[in-house]
Amino acid sequence: MRERSMGEMVRDQHPLTMGPEATVQEACAAMHRRRVGAVLVTDPEGRLLGIFTGRDAVHFLSHGKDSAEIRLVEAMTRHPICLPPEGNAMDALHMMADGGFRHLPVVRDGKVIGIVSRYDFRAREYTRLDEETGFFECLR
Repeated sequence: MRERSMGEMVRDQHPLTMGPEATVQEACAAMHRRRVGAVLVTDPEGRLLGIFTGRDAVHFLSHGKDSAEIRLVEAMTRHPICLPPEGNAMDALHMMADGGFRHLPVVRDGKVIGIVSRYDFRAREYTRLDEETGFFECLR
């Protein structure tokens, strides 16, 4: 089976991006409208500054922060792990499993191309991950 590249997976994708000065409230509203779980925080040239996810929103709201006051630059995860478009699906699944996160930006030369989430992968890719993970668990 030929492995899918990140470039293939995000082809024709228009990821949700916002600037660092947008509020958590604006980001959450945009995520709800688009039915996505993450916002890629970018500068005006499209370079990735960070990622803001539903988990980040829950964290800030659980501390009583006002979502209309908090800016994404304060709430985002800075320097998220990324893959280039030449990366493959298995690399992405391994990175997400090892890091415990659900979204992985696809970036070329610092600029956002797209984003993949755990839901973008096929059953056979998860099966292969299970096989590989089980194999490596036996080596520990």
